[in-house]
Amino acid sequence: MTAGRFALSPATVALLADLGVPVPAVLRVAGLPGDLFLSPQVSLAPAQFYALWTALESVTGDPAFGVTMAGRVTAEVFQPPLFAALCSPDLRHAAERMAAHKRLIGPLTLTVADVPEGLRLTVTWPERPAPPDGLVAFELAFIVVLARLGTRARVVPAAITMPSPPRGAVGEAYRDLLGVPFGPGGSAVVTFSAADADRPFLTANDEMWRVFEPELRRRLAVLDRVESTADRVRAALLELLPAGHADAAAVSRRLALSARTLQRRLADEGTTFQAVLDRTRLALARHYLGRPDVTVAEVAFLLGYDEPSSFYRAFHRWSGTTPQRARAAAAP
Repeated sequence: MTAGRFALSPATVALLADLGVPVPAVLRVAGLPGDLFLSPQVSLAPAQFYALWTALESVTGDPAFGVTMAGRVTAEVFQPPLFAALCSPDLRHAAERMAAHKRLIGPLTLTVADVPEGLRLTVTWPERPAPPDGLVAFELAFIVVLARLGTRARVVPAAITMPSPPRGAVGEAYRDLLGVPFGPGGSAVVTFSAADADRPFLTANDEMWRVFEPELRRRLAVLDRVESTADRVRAALLELLPAGHADAAAVSRRLALSARTLQRRLADEGTTFQAVLDRTRLALARHYLGRPDVTVAEVAFLLGYDEPSSFYRAFHRWSGTTPQRARAAAAP
């Protein structure tokens, strides 16, 4: 998979065929090549992947298509995180393995945390473009279906929330599938009880996991080589800076790394988080200053500064000049 893109499983076409979905029509509505699935490895940019999902809902005329998809997920729909999870001894270990391998299928992060209620799984999406609400709901429902596949029991989450939960008939369909309704929340989160988190997976297969794990590690290593840690930090900052999040903690969460691991990997590449942050801000500043419709104060806020004066001082430190002089020099 190319970093920052979604990888589609070869089983995708078979699953859509089982559901009676006219794939050529879906690709046409999504604005994607008609021969897309003839390639042995299909990867899509986020906007393309989201367009594909929206086209699926449109062509099928089913706004609850995510419910239909989730209800048909089986172990035969092979994806590395799914396989890794099903080989796990229980849901807690399955979630941790999924979190480690999630980026093999897309630029998502899965955060696993023990909470008083039990086990909380948070799915974080790239901030821009925003994913379709139906896709977010499906991703959360998929986690619940995975728990049921592994345990062979009707696991019902303690709670499931997302920023724009499905309503009406779609919300009812999800409640019938999951056993609880979606609730509103600031993030896409599914929470399981402690008892369900420790429920044994009947699909556990430690021997198969030992055989398969080295290949997963190799694929993660290849993905890391495609894009350095500094590149990944820079890409995360481009999304986080306009929202005012410019600290290492926010970037670490986005990249599903601990702050210590992030700093160590950057050190191995001969740089630091602050250096990458400064370079990214300087490049963005020069870009924005080249646009006369953006004021210097707006540039400061777009770079994550609370006060324009802080931006002025930083820009002078980076470039040896002021933002106004840099803008004048860039003017035609």
